[in-house]
Amino acid sequence: MLQLHSKLPAQGVTIFSVMTAMAQRLNALNLSQGFPDFAAPPALLQALSQATLDGFNQYASGDGLIALREQLAQQFLKRDQLIIDPLTEITITPGATIAIFAAIQALIATDDEVIIFDPSYDSYAPSVQLVGGKAVHIALTPADFSVDWNQVKDAINDKTRMIIVNTPHNPTGAIWSHQDWLNLIELMGDKNIVLLSDEVYEHLIYDGQKHYSALSFAALRDRSIVVGSFGKTFHVTGWKTGYCIAAPELMKMFRQVYQFASFCAVTPVQMALASFMQQHPEHIEKLAGFYQQKRDLFNSGLKNSRFQFTPSQGTYFQNLDYSAIRPDLNDVEMCTFLAEQHGIVAIPISVFYQQAPENLRLIRFCFAKKDETLERAAAILSAV
Repeated sequence: MLQLHSKLPAQGVTIFSVMTAMAQRLNALNLSQGFPDFAAPPALLQALSQATLDGFNQYASGDGLIALREQLAQQFLKRDQLIIDPLTEITITPGATIAIFAAIQALIATDDEVIIFDPSYDSYAPSVQLVGGKAVHIALTPADFSVDWNQVKDAINDKTRMIIVNTPHNPTGAIWSHQDWLNLIELMGDKNIVLLSDEVYEHLIYDGQKHYSALSFAALRDRSIVVGSFGKTFHVTGWKTGYCIAAPELMKMFRQVYQFASFCAVTPVQMALASFMQQHPEHIEKLAGFYQQKRDLFNSGLKNSRFQFTPSQGTYFQNLDYSAIRPDLNDVEMCTFLAEQHGIVAIPISVFYQQAPENLRLIRFCFAKKDETLERAAAILSAV
């Protein structure tokens, strides 16, 4: 008789699947999971169709189509004045999550410690656990979700092998300042620590603020792996295409593992993205303004509600504080209440923590939606 033991015995179905299923069962308005309900750019869809007709239907290079890697290198050159070698420093992956997983598999060994800032994306800690590492969770300061650098200093020891940064931050929308990066650099010093920087929302940053990539800092250039997402940028999350950038030695280690997780990303999708990026640079240039308008539309609709909030600095998520409405409910209960009684679905913030603060009364809404969806959502929430 088989006797098998789960490597993740405490791991259930993700909250995203749970809430999406609830939305479908109740026919509720779904602002939980982070994907648009509007179409991708028509020219991008046409480029995908053309790529298939042009014969880009077989395996691509395991590191990604060079045309797409070159476009990505041009993007970093234009935005950050960084010179990145598309051959030795960029790998295209089938989504950002698999890039994060492969990076941890490649660089973390048994008993290594990995610092994770909570609330955090739910793939980080299980990926560390699967290789026998230890996830060291540091809770961000609740008021503004900033880093307590004294806690980081106290957490770093000889076993610390990686620090995971996410900016702009899911689920809170917080962003790292230039000073945050300098603080991190000082604490890392010459220690044997690598940085994994999750920058999938890099273009979604508002109110004239600036995104600082880990790659922008010379002190981090040779010890950082940066992960990004084409799906978030081009409204095609279902295309599952992301990227990884690292200095040649780190990239070599990454590719040694990644090649056995996925031989390559989807060929016609890569070709379509490369073509669209070359022909339509204005898409990325206008993206922050596009989403800021949606954030502001959603938030303005809530001005007469009982929810409290600070406008999101980045990502396409807005957190709402419901402590003036139902403080007796925890956030999971509040999300269930909103779904069942008001027909709208959100994500509870507590699920992004190893141990959430007891008084946390925050829920997350995605504003990557049509204007009419956001107006309807705001009207529902204003009546709560």
